[in-house]
Amino acid sequence: MTKYNPVTDEFLAALKSALGAEYVYTDAATLDKYKTDEETDERYFHLPDVVVKPANAEEIAAVVKLCNKYLVPVTVRGGGTGINDGAIPFFGGVVLLMERLNKIIELNKEGMYLVAEAGVRTIDIQELANANGYLYAGDPCSAESCQIGGNLATNAGGNKAVRYGVTRNQVYGVEIVTPTGEIVELGAPLKKCSTGYCMEQLVIGSEGTLGIITKVILKLQPLPPYRIDLLAVFTDPVQAMSVVPKIAKAGINPTSIEYMDNANVRTTSQFLDFTGAPHLDKGIYVIITIETFDEDELDTKMEQTNDICEECGAIDVLEADDRIWAMRRNCLESVRLVSLVCTTDDVVVPVDQMSEMVKHIIATVEKYPFPLRINAHIGDGNLHIVLCKMDLTDEEWESNLASFTKEVYDYAYAHGGRLSGEHGIGAKKSRFMEEYTPSGELELMRRIKVAWDPNMILNPGKVFNP
Repeated sequence: MTKYNPVTDEFLAALKSALGAEYVYTDAATLDKYKTDEETDERYFHLPDVVVKPANAEEIAAVVKLCNKYLVPVTVRGGGTGINDGAIPFFGGVVLLMERLNKIIELNKEGMYLVAEAGVRTIDIQELANANGYLYAGDPCSAESCQIGGNLATNAGGNKAVRYGVTRNQVYGVEIVTPTGEIVELGAPLKKCSTGYCMEQLVIGSEGTLGIITKVILKLQPLPPYRIDLLAVFTDPVQAMSVVPKIAKAGINPTSIEYMDNANVRTTSQFLDFTGAPHLDKGIYVIITIETFDEDELDTKMEQTNDICEECGAIDVLEADDRIWAMRRNCLESVRLVSLVCTTDDVVVPVDQMSEMVKHIIATVEKYPFPLRINAHIGDGNLHIVLCKMDLTDEEWESNLASFTKEVYDYAYAHGGRLSGEHGIGAKKSRFMEEYTPSGELELMRRIKVAWDPNMILNPGKVFNP
């Protein structure tokens, strides 16, 4: 492991010269603000030594060059919405904020792409695209607060991945600052390209360990004019999961198929003060979004979907309004009504293994002293397992969590799954990354990291240990 140098007055003076003193912070209140992201367990909080707010790629490059010169680590932070400790500065040093890189540079209507700086909120991109008759298909639940650069860094999934794919499927190109401080453009707004290695895709999902994303070129889609959101209510989780292959085989091509167990339904309704949520007492929610360019096609697919849900055991099928989607988007926030400290896992399995995976999780958790919640992007096999510490001691929590997690991961990998579908690895899962990743694959990752970041200054302690 690299031994980093402390932040010195000389280093701070150099940062102030590069950025302006007003954008270099060492006061206690600011440092305390950036000691965590969505992590709530104080044992994992780490204070940075300094926080900086660069204005552009050139200033970021200057910071990175200084960090290499003085051997000081740097942790990039977007919206701070990650749940795997990816933005926590475990080795201190610099926390680099992206919020001043907040400009949408271009919306090209003919080419159907959008160029933006990395600090732009995802929702602002979505809304501008919609206002011009286009769709940006990346749609994480944290869209109102997360930044587009962070979406790329973690290869965020979200609610529209069933039809449109995850974040990497929405990207033409990126501008990055490399770990040694060069500004490099990767990719281009091309429908096809076979010109050497696909470097932009290597950076996407690397969680700030291979470069700092400063600008993005995003694909836009035509915005379908017709849409319906259906809420299918079940009482049996396996029956709820069974709609996915049937909808796929029917050729309905939904935009979203989302899942909330009854624990999530009850907690989110309380969090949002939505006392009229349908079947609050025992309902399991499956939210299905269908979008089309033809009104008759929408009607046909809606009827097909309704019939499939009823055949699979739905006790009710309703049209879902914005309140239902608000419930789905607030699963993580609402769980804090139950326990301040919780953990959200992000296991992904092949779609055909999903029902068995859920059954295994439900059966396994019965041996443990914490309550379980599951929300999921079931259309693409991505399960979010939420566990609450409640009144367990730290020792009880860690011991039981480790044992439960191993059982779940063992099962997932035995059935073709992986550790993360969309939340990344961060620091929280790095030891599991090393345990479960095939050795050859992990070794290639290590070689790339060392080659790109010889001083190991970019987001150390995340993804794996080089």
